[in-house]
Amino acid sequence: MALQDDFNAAVARSKDLTERPSNDVLLKIYALFKQATEGDVSGERPGGFDFKAIAKFDAWANEKGKQKEAAMEEYIQLMNSLK
Repeated sequence: MALQDDFNAAVARSKDLTERPSNDVLLKIYALFKQATEGDVSGERPGGFDFKAIAKFDAWANEKGKQKEAAMEEYIQLMNSLK
């Protein structure tokens, strides 16, 4: 259960970042969080001009196949690097 505790702590720290990460880093944070909590992306890729939704979907899709535990570990490492 330690991994889950470390993940939850990293999620809590994500809300207290003093500097806003780049969009690419924010998308990676989002994608790893979604992969760790929900698994592989599902549903249709958004269309139209909702570029933010498309970027988020694509970032999450890039993590497809990654085990939840691996996504948690990568999320923790990424958040630790942003301290």
